[in-house]
Amino acid sequence: MNRIIVVFGGGCAVLIAMLLFSLTQGQEVYAWTTVWEALFRPQDTLEHNILLSMRLPRAVMAVLGGAALAVAGVLLQTLTRNPLASAGTFGINAGAFFVIILSAVFFPALKANVPFLLAFLGGAGAACLSYLLAGGKRGTPVRMALAGMIVTLVLSSFTSTLQLLFENETNGLFIWGSGSLVQNDWQGVRLSWLWIVIPLAAAMLYTRSLDMMELNEEVAGSLGHRVNAARFAALAGAVLLASVTVSVVGPIGFVGLIAPHLVRLIGLHRHRWLIPGSALWGANALLIADSLARMFRSVIGELPAGVVTAVIGAPWLIWLAVREKPEESRPVGEGGSMAVGVVRHRVSFPVLIGLSVILLALLILISLSVGGVRVPLAGVFQTLIGQGEEMHRNLILQLRLPRIAVAGLAGAALAAAGATLQGAVRNPLADPSIIGVTSGAGVGALLMIVVFPAASAGWLPVAAAAGAILAAAAVYLLALRRSFQPAVLILVGIAVTAINSAVIHFLVIRSGMGAAPALAWLAGSTYARGWSQAAILLPVLLVLLPAAWWMGRRIDLLAFGDQTSLGLGLRLQQTRLLAAGVGVVLAAAAVSAVGTIGFIGLMAPHAARVIAGQSYRRNMLLSAMIGAILLVAADGLGRAVLAPKEIPAGLVTAVIGTPYLLLLILRNRPAVKG
Repeated sequence: MNRIIVVFGGGCAVLIAMLLFSLTQGQEVYAWTTVWEALFRPQDTLEHNILLSMRLPRAVMAVLGGAALAVAGVLLQTLTRNPLASAGTFGINAGAFFVIILSAVFFPALKANVPFLLAFLGGAGAACLSYLLAGGKRGTPVRMALAGMIVTLVLSSFTSTLQLLFENETNGLFIWGSGSLVQNDWQGVRLSWLWIVIPLAAAMLYTRSLDMMELNEEVAGSLGHRVNAARFAALAGAVLLASVTVSVVGPIGFVGLIAPHLVRLIGLHRHRWLIPGSALWGANALLIADSLARMFRSVIGELPAGVVTAVIGAPWLIWLAVREKPEESRPVGEGGSMAVGVVRHRVSFPVLIGLSVILLALLILISLSVGGVRVPLAGVFQTLIGQGEEMHRNLILQLRLPRIAVAGLAGAALAAAGATLQGAVRNPLADPSIIGVTSGAGVGALLMIVVFPAASAGWLPVAAAAGAILAAAAVYLLALRRSFQPAVLILVGIAVTAINSAVIHFLVIRSGMGAAPALAWLAGSTYARGWSQAAILLPVLLVLLPAAWWMGRRIDLLAFGDQTSLGLGLRLQQTRLLAAGVGVVLAAAAVSAVGTIGFIGLMAPHAARVIAGQSYRRNMLLSAMIGAILLVAADGLGRAVLAPKEIPAGLVTAVIGTPYLLLLILRNRPAVKG
């Protein structure tokens, strides 16, 4: 009884206090008496009109949105038996946001008339992808968190592409895309409240079935509970609640993690108390975040609520990761996380490397010929042997060849980093984006742009590399308490990435930068890259690739699990730290040269394992070749598709990576049967 009083009595008291406090905050801070008079003795004054037509709708929307996201988190956590599931970590927010942006560009009438339906379709599609990629019912919490993050990265890349290519159509949506509660009238509340209240009430009808699902689905079915109906209702309710919220206030993360875990920590686990308690504290969490954002408006400018929830929620995720005992990945060969399948009729490794070199050379020649000014292949050959037209020589030798060299070296570095990190943390879904390297580089680069706008461009890669290394160091220090357990390392990396992303959005908004230039850099690009960047990347590869090769046998032992590795005499923590350190430095060097390009570190090692098997040394070398091929191809495609306009290479790799992601889902399907 005391716990119920704490959750509901304390929650209601906090809600009332935060509602009143939020009304006092804004561009001008109002006194409590002014708020009280506006609520109970309204008059036709400027202060009262602002309070009743702008601040009160904003506060009510925060209550509705916070409750919706919290209950969506409860339903997803029960459905997947994954304590880390939420609308943000499951990809629902990203899916809903992508479809809203897509409709704003191509179907503006639909966006104006049925935004909820569009958001629901996007959120449902993203949730299904995440669920399948994680392995369905047999997916572990860490694998589901990783799958949700990968789906989020893919959809975010597509969203960024649309915002870059259709800047006018998506104008004003960058801040909203960070999760903004700004309301100019009651329209958002009027359109959304019914779509939030009804699913919340419907969820209460399935509380007993949800309780049983959390224990054992077979027992629930034998006792007469309609498990399948409850599962479908939980998924539909979670997607609907999150999608409606996204369609009004944009994607806001971590509320679905904070509120349910807080209620469970207090001691309420039954869904008849957990659902309403989470809704109450979800409303409080979003109100507190929004009030904090406006409290410091005069100092740092007003922040989107989504940025604040990320800053608050990411430490919460870190605490959960360090506090809970993570699951142990099973060894390769027993359905473990590294078993992704191989080609039955394998080609010898030297032949594979030879074919990769030939393919890379052909792509380089083709890439040298395409762009705003097309050069015939004959002209390319003449230029390379010291002949040809002067214009072609200048174009190829001074502009295209250096950027292609940078693309090849950066792609190789990212792929080798991905292979090394996947071996270190024993999970094929890990890549440099997962442990905060790419987002840390983004923070470092944007800090340089914002704080030192007059600094030389040569300092930009230095700042990016420093940000990447510092972010990775933070991840390792936070995971030290759990002896660098792979699951903890990944979860802490996801949290640090969320904090970095929040800082990036803050820097873009605070500096007044246009969305397009910021998105172009963050998407990753080889534009205007030259021999100076290649001169940085080449020595790093020449030093670290042999170091990674030298550690090959130790990294192979890591795949057999901690206990087996220790029994074979492996220094587990030292090996994992060294391997991850090599991967981080490789990735930091790459992102310092070409920006935050994702998916290379995920796709290339997967392809190498499928082709060449599980040997780390072979995988690492073949991954480097495949990474170089992918980024050179992405650079050429980005220059050729919309010439003379260029698409950033990072966005092209996301487009290439999506079919591979779907193929990976299909490959994993047999593992979830039986």
